[in-house]
Amino acid sequence: MCAFDQRGVAGGEGIAINERHRLIERDRSVCQPANSHQVPEKLNSPAHTPEKRKVGRPSDAAKRESIVAAASDRFMNEGFAATSIEQVAADAGVSKVTIYNHFGDKRGLFTAAVERECEKMRGYFTLDHMSNGSIRERLFEIAGAMVAFLSRPEMIQFERRIAAETEHEPAVGEAFLETGPWRMKAAFSAWLAHAVAQGELQIDDPDLAAEQLVSLAKGMGDLERRFGAMPSAGATEARIKGAVSVFLAAYQRP
Repeated sequence: MCAFDQRGVAGGEGIAINERHRLIERDRSVCQPANSHQVPEKLNSPAHTPEKRKVGRPSDAAKRESIVAAASDRFMNEGFAATSIEQVAADAGVSKVTIYNHFGDKRGLFTAAVERECEKMRGYFTLDHMSNGSIRERLFEIAGAMVAFLSRPEMIQFERRIAAETEHEPAVGEAFLETGPWRMKAAFSAWLAHAVAQGELQIDDPDLAAEQLVSLAKGMGDLERRFGAMPSAGATEARIKGAVSVFLAAYQRP
């Protein structure tokens, strides 16, 4: 509250009436009551209200994919132990907190990275994406896709690193098996069960049959690749065709 004294100045020194009125009017114009919260009209006008703008940021899905892609590259190239959350965060352009919020911990991030790699393979096991060829042609397509996927240099290196990490951290190997090979086996087993239901195959144990075809298709070529002796494309194709022939000799419905 503006304290203003309308009395004359002490000591007999008077102020001219017109000067006193001028000072009174001046003070009244600048003083507001103590309980006043009025804002000058220009500042209170909508035209002057600061507009809140949303900063363009990637969606959660895009951010998650970026993190998983960066983690997959790191894990495959450097291994589980040598990969840090800080490195993945820097590669993906996010903070460590963001990674923890999405995946919980390093093991959760690793599981997501393995799942991403295996997701590249799972498309071959969905009935919607399967060709309409004969059962032989479709089995050859599936077996060929599996061998090609598992024969990639980065996948071989990844499996080597996982095996090495498992010696010190068994849970890493279990996470790999649950997210990758076991899930892929379950998908292929379900596909075989569907073929049985369609009357194309006669299989009592689809899980065992899935293992058998994969093992036949990989053959010695898998072991050779792991030790640096890459089989030729012709030899790989012949092995897969032979695997399908043996498989159908055992399981194709007469």
